[in-house]
Amino acid sequence: MNTHSVLKSLVALLLSSILLMTSPANARQTIIPAPPQLAASGYLLIDADTGKVLVENNADQPLPPASLTKMMTSYIVSSEIDGGNMHEDDLVNISVKAWKMGGSKMFIREGTRVSIKDLLRGVIIQSGNDASVALAEHVAGSEGAFVDVMNQQAALLGMTNSQFHNATGWPAEGHVSTARDLSLLARALINDFPEHYKLYAEKYFKYNGINQPNRNKLLFRDASVDGLKTGHTEEAGFCLVSSARKNGMRLIAVVMGTRSDEARAAESQKLLAYGFRYFQTHKLYSQGDELSAARVWAGQEEQVKLGIAEDLYLTIPRGAAEELEAKMHIDDVIKAPFKAGQELGNLTVVLNNETLVDIPLVAISAVEEAGVLARLWDTIKLFFISLFS
Repeated sequence: MNTHSVLKSLVALLLSSILLMTSPANARQTIIPAPPQLAASGYLLIDADTGKVLVENNADQPLPPASLTKMMTSYIVSSEIDGGNMHEDDLVNISVKAWKMGGSKMFIREGTRVSIKDLLRGVIIQSGNDASVALAEHVAGSEGAFVDVMNQQAALLGMTNSQFHNATGWPAEGHVSTARDLSLLARALINDFPEHYKLYAEKYFKYNGINQPNRNKLLFRDASVDGLKTGHTEEAGFCLVSSARKNGMRLIAVVMGTRSDEARAAESQKLLAYGFRYFQTHKLYSQGDELSAARVWAGQEEQVKLGIAEDLYLTIPRGAAEELEAKMHIDDVIKAPFKAGQELGNLTVVLNNETLVDIPLVAISAVEEAGVLARLWDTIKLFFISLFS
């Protein structure tokens, strides 16, 4: 048996050993009931770790987001802090415009100076329109300029059906977003700024002698819920973007256009309960895990270990992990030199004949080119292997 055949046999043996099920014929189909039907204009439920959509209805319909807009305001402020352009202890001068804002308020006063940290809490916990305008003016010079930043950031996040006209969610023609877009924003908030995301779990904030509760009722009802934001106007109805973590799974639920404060909480709970009951987030492999190895030609090393570039999380029906099947395809001929992270094959994961992911297999380490004689010898061997394969 020639070298090429031996290598193929070894790879086949390795692959058979990593299959995560003994036979597709023995797979137990997991039964999942239809998702709940909500009394809302649009809604969506996703796995925050994978982005997998579990439930959706009218998720791409542009709707007025009301104060859900403030998630974008807080995202941009967090980004400015994270980028070193400002510090949360910096003081913001409060303008007449910010002070005069109607609707929900933090109760800041014109001519005073308030820390960014307090204003962020005013936006997130108290849903303060005054705090939102104050931060917008501080970041961009004016609320109008800040709106430009909001729309540019929305485009970067893939929020293709959103258009902002102010920093607060105050009713304005054409000021819209969608359940899907808001789930992208919520996921970005959680993943990009985990320290600032903790503010969304705070139940009360006292400023200027006034103690106000977080308007997200789920924070007071369900210990697994730790965010995010409520919104309400007459046009938008009652809206809620919520997130909860339980048993290693984080879900994000977006509910828009319900009839009452109680309804938005109850409808959101239905989505979260459904997701946690019937699905799980399964970490299949970690970045750096050796999943296979391959022969290297013309290199200083004879083999290279193969893995994946990032941790691999999958959203699967609860209890279905043993039914997963992993398949690997490795490039026939791998020649040095190459760097760590070089794509050298692909990994496909299948569940009940459905492909869940198809991602690159990459070199875990670099392999440098061998000397002239070694390269020549490998070239000769490859020539004869190609003749007989």
